[in-house]
Amino acid sequence: MTGTTYHDRWIACTPDAVRIRGYYFPWGTKTIPYTAIRSLRRVEMGVLTGQGRIWGTANPRYWASLDPGRMGKSTALVLDLGGYVRPFITPDDPDAVEAVIRERAHLGAEGRDGGGEGKNRAPVV
Repeated sequence: MTGTTYHDRWIACTPDAVRIRGYYFPWGTKTIPYTAIRSLRRVEMGVLTGQGRIWGTANPRYWASLDPGRMGKSTALVLDLGGYVRPFITPDDPDAVEAVIRERAHLGAEGRDGGGEGKNRAPVV
């Protein structure tokens, strides 16, 4: 992809937006302009807090994008877009994605953008 600053199988950070493959059924991509991101929260997952969920949710506040490899990951990013549902993503390199989003969405350093339910506690998804 031309102009992509980060790319793995499911997540791409382009100059203008985050693209999440496999967000919509059956395989639709969600494109989120950086200007739409109000805050970003980094969370540590456990089996009951996102790690065991390949796609979807048990909690209507969050939507876990498709990631069959999520069981092997421990960190997720929750994006607050100002609506009721918050995307729950698990990029292969969460540090790189977090850095790109914070820079392009002008969120500043971690912890300065709110986030709501507790800085590092993952929601049940």
